[in-house]
Amino acid sequence: MNDPTIQELFDLSGRVALISGATGWLGSAMARALAEAGASVIVASRDRDNGTAAAASLPCTDGTQHHCVVMDQLDDDSIESGFADAIALAGGVDILINNGNAADGHDLTDVTAEQFNRVMRNVTGYFLLSRLLRDHLVGRDASGSIVNIGSMYGLVGSYPDAYEGICAASPASYHTLKGGIIQLTRHLAVYWARDGVRVNCLSPGPFPSHKAPPEMVERLTTKSPMNRMGLPHELKGALLLLASDAGSYITGQNLTVDGGWTAW
Repeated sequence: MNDPTIQELFDLSGRVALISGATGWLGSAMARALAEAGASVIVASRDRDNGTAAAASLPCTDGTQHHCVVMDQLDDDSIESGFADAIALAGGVDILINNGNAADGHDLTDVTAEQFNRVMRNVTGYFLLSRLLRDHLVGRDASGSIVNIGSMYGLVGSYPDAYEGICAASPASYHTLKGGIIQLTRHLAVYWARDGVRVNCLSPGPFPSHKAPPEMVERLTTKSPMNRMGLPHELKGALLLLASDAGSYITGQNLTVDGGWTAW
């Protein structure tokens, strides 16, 4: 029996991928990567119109169909109903990309307990959705992959001087959330490995959108060994490695794509 080719390893044809936050700056590039690799993509969004537009914008290959489901990852019932809708639309789900994030911009000087705790609900949503996929895959006697989206700020502290005088400090709740996502990834991976469910984390470094203050971006650039910020398409290859059979022996890992930031 011949080993699979590199093209076969990265091919997602015949698989269904559910991704949250696919209408965002990085999520849209990741959703496109899944579609370009041959997957049928289900966009989970709190806004049906935005989600439907995002799904319609994705490229189609032979036999692929892209859909939208309404899901609020901060709401348990919405997670349950959204996942059930995904199954009903596609017949099954093989890949989950936990990328959605309900953010809060308050920094450590003024964030309230309620605001901080609301941000923590994001990781609760990641866990609940991951468990639904694991149970679904086990029920089908199928294997699958979960990719949680973390951040370099789940690994290292912030640079206060990058934000001072320009905008609020990088939120303490965000750093706490992303660190928790990385650790949740490891925990689920070791428990679900024997079920054939791989769980990994992809942690982007500095990928500011066009809405970011230019002076802040300039300051962040000086902190990067590559002396530039990341572009959304530079996450596509790493995502496919973790989601596809190319990463079939990779689980419980955090792949950091940060231009060398955390290597300092």
